[in-house]
Amino acid sequence: MKKLFIFAFVMVFTLTAAGCAVGNRFAVAESLAVAESPAVSDDSKMLKANEKKAWEKATKVFPAERQLNVQQFKELYDKVMAGQEDAYLIDLRTHPEFYAAHIAGTDHIHAGHMYTFPKKIKNKDAKIVVWCRTHKRGAYVGERLAQYGYTNVWWYKDGIVGWIEAGYPLCNQFMGLFKVTEYHKYFMEIDKETKKPLYRIREFHPY
Repeated sequence: MKKLFIFAFVMVFTLTAAGCAVGNRFAVAESLAVAESPAVSDDSKMLKANEKKAWEKATKVFPAERQLNVQQFKELYDKVMAGQEDAYLIDLRTHPEFYAAHIAGTDHIHAGHMYTFPKKIKNKDAKIVVWCRTHKRGAYVGERLAQYGYTNVWWYKDGIVGWIEAGYPLCNQFMGLFKVTEYHKYFMEIDKETKKPLYRIREFHPY
């Protein structure tokens, strides 16, 4: 019995020592790998500068007369809705953005799905007016549409925010027509002092 106890003790000690040795080797190897890896470079300035150049290039696709402010767009919108002019009025925002609130009667293609335009609009000379929340996606998608071969692309550059600030109505399937009294990019129902939600119970929502 005594011999069996001594044998068990020796085995446990041996296995523990071996485990520690292996662990130490892994730790040393990991430290060496970190030490030898090159430092992560910060190229943000160069990337931002290049994005600015790309943005400026995109905006040059639109002649001045095809860059619409909110009042010009409203005039065009009213004509299209009245059947006095033919144009595709296309909101480029995401699906959650669009279905939460959009301009009544307008079309929708997610900016990330711009490759579907040739399937949806087969006339290269069709009048296409694009916009987004503010202006970025509209210009970039418009540039790509011109590259596809569309010849009559317009850019409503004030976006849905400009429409809201001008006091024009939006709609969705649950509320009908309504006006936004105070716009927030991300509206949070949070108490300003406690930083806690104002509500107590919420179920899951798809957005």
